[in-house]
Amino acid sequence: MEFAYIFPGQGSQSIGMMENLSTRYPEVRQTFEQGSDTLQQDLWKLVSSGPESELNLTEITQPVMLCACVAVYRIFHAHFSDTPLLTAGHSFGEYSALTCAGALKFEAALSLARYRGHVMQQAVPEGQGAMAAVLGLEARVLDELCKQSSQEREIVEAVNFNAPGQTVVAGSQGAVSRVLEAARQAGAKRSVLLPLSVPSHSTLMKPAAEKLRMYLHNVAVTPPKVAVVQNADVQVYDSEADIKDALCRQLFSPVRWVETVEYMIAKGVRALVELGPGKVLTSFSKRIDRTVPSYCISDLKSLDQALEQLNAMSTMELA
Repeated sequence: MEFAYIFPGQGSQSIGMMENLSTRYPEVRQTFEQGSDTLQQDLWKLVSSGPESELNLTEITQPVMLCACVAVYRIFHAHFSDTPLLTAGHSFGEYSALTCAGALKFEAALSLARYRGHVMQQAVPEGQGAMAAVLGLEARVLDELCKQSSQEREIVEAVNFNAPGQTVVAGSQGAVSRVLEAARQAGAKRSVLLPLSVPSHSTLMKPAAEKLRMYLHNVAVTPPKVAVVQNADVQVYDSEADIKDALCRQLFSPVRWVETVEYMIAKGVRALVELGPGKVLTSFSKRIDRTVPSYCISDLKSLDQALEQLNAMSTMELA
């Protein structure tokens, strides 16, 4: 059976998010211990008891999400060892995808994640930027509203094309506020400020991208064992230089998630398996193409259900 792994990014974090899985699987605590030892910070304590304000800091959230996604991958892969046709990650989830595909070593990815979050926070200090999801408005309409709401020193851009009628904007706080009001007047059903401390994927991240490019010079990247569909241009790359360049461009380029899912389906993917906290990507997938089943693995119940259904699908194909 042809399937793909997909990994959530920043915004899916929450206190207690891995507790349920950890009651049965020691891989959860082991993975977080690896992360804590590498970064010299107790990541499990932070995930278990907060404070939420610290968990939501970009340079903390990214290593935490990497640990969570890698832990879920290790658990799932131990029970369902079939090799996926493709893999992809939403925004920071791309780093989890590259790690689980063998392109990045886990310890190196952890340090890279913290550095990436740090330079992103430096580029736009906390309190100056914002991100918000807008529901019920066509992406092209919202894109035009962003242009109208931007000023010389305050910009806002459409940065995540998540699903039909669900687009994320990012930029300066004032400009984000203006575009949300404009979107409401244009007929948007709802808008939600996201728990993110920097305007990811906007052009405000270009200074961070240049610092990341320099840092990546000293990070080893090998050809992934499973092709990773990169956010910036919906392409797959094998070479170290191309993967690193895509990671840098990703910082200030929109996440083209609708196109990513459509690309994977066009290549023959017949099921999507979301590995990590929450079920946001599964929700997007259902809105992009309901004919392809999507499974989120975030706790014991969802793991057991997904394994049962995926094993049944595999058996049917072999019959």
